[in-house]
Amino acid sequence: MLAIVVSRDDSASVHVGEHLRGLVEWTGRVDDARPDAEGGGRYYSAPGAELREFDDLHIHLERPAEAFSEPPDLLVFASRHAGDTGALLTAHTTGNFGPADYGGEPNALARAAPNALAEIHDAFERHAPDGYDVGMECTHHGPTEVGAPSLFAELGSGEDQWNDPAGAEAVARAVLDLRGTDPDRERQIVGFGGGHYVRRFERVLAETDWAVGHVAADWGLEAMGDPRDPANRAVIAAAFERSGATRALLDGDGDSRAIREAIEAAGYETVGERWLRETAGVPLDLVERAEDRLSSIDEGLRFGADSREFDGEFETATLPADLLGEAVGIDRERVRETVVDSTVAFESTENGTVPDGRIAVRETSDRESIVDDLLDVLREKYDSVEREDGAVTARTSGFDPEKARTLGVPEGPAFGRLAAGEVVEVEGREIPPEAVEGTTERRFDI
Repeated sequence: MLAIVVSRDDSASVHVGEHLRGLVEWTGRVDDARPDAEGGGRYYSAPGAELREFDDLHIHLERPAEAFSEPPDLLVFASRHAGDTGALLTAHTTGNFGPADYGGEPNALARAAPNALAEIHDAFERHAPDGYDVGMECTHHGPTEVGAPSLFAELGSGEDQWNDPAGAEAVARAVLDLRGTDPDRERQIVGFGGGHYVRRFERVLAETDWAVGHVAADWGLEAMGDPRDPANRAVIAAAFERSGATRALLDGDGDSRAIREAIEAAGYETVGERWLRETAGVPLDLVERAEDRLSSIDEGLRFGADSREFDGEFETATLPADLLGEAVGIDRERVRETVVDSTVAFESTENGTVPDGRIAVRETSDRESIVDDLLDVLREKYDSVEREDGAVTARTSGFDPEKARTLGVPEGPAFGRLAAGEVVEVEGREIPPEAVEGTTERRFDI
């Protein structure tokens, strides 16, 4: 069930609540067991959702999930956003990396809902009125004890927007889109560093299948203090536990040796944005095995078309270096497409654009298919390409400058005419182009 919290002390929250009740059919009910100020009294239920109102601001509520008729799978605070950011729809997780200046407990974090955070970001993009930006913020303010995975869905950034019906309706529609949404997904990270508005982590949401839980901005890390302090290391470890994550992406001041050491000491892993992008859609077990048997993503490992939904064993092989290099020189893009289409994973250079070295394939015969395709690339340049006895011989015929010199042809325009297939005259003699033709031969071990 989706639990929705509206604060009567927050005008934007009240307006979003009004639109929530107008968008779907709700059943009004009465809870006499709780005070009206604490979510009791009159409340509203609809398929997959329940809405309750509280007197206090959201940041001061403690375990609001307990007010609902059943334990919610996800809780959303419909809230205002304040700042110098203009018309903005934004969402974030709550908690304090350091003192609790605005609700919650110090050095404490709420249970994040990374998948739901990614989904509401997408919903904001769908529903945002003209003139509104969409964003995501770092972890900040209370509450830290909610009683369910939670997030803030906010309308900002001032009175004009808090009272804007179009903005309130957009937030309401986005919140309702979360009905039936799991709070978590398989791929979730924690963020450290960067600004209050987490642009780098928004890119991860938009361009990969990884979701983001808690994010400690640079100012949050400064408020927390030295990452080598055992108490602060416990906060860093809690960011992973409360996000359901085992990996971190670092940005800004978060990319420091002390943060990395604290993450490692807690038993978690730091990865880069490139790693997140390259592993999108690839089974994580396959990623681990490929990095173990080939090379790391940072070193150039890339995944082929056969990696999607692949959960079996793969074979490793090595592509013939000279043949591969010659083919790349002829048609780089075609070679990369060939390797991508035929492999589970492959090593590469030049930022993943040039296949190089070892490959992972479903069967060893797949290597032979790639070699055959490379020979087809060679045929774009050579007149003949023959394969036998573990080698390939490529031959091409053309103008041979040395033969032309031997026949007394002066360098210059005459060379060009012969190369173009024309007959030239030298001291009363006609020199046909076939008289100065030669054959170039290259051999490639495979």
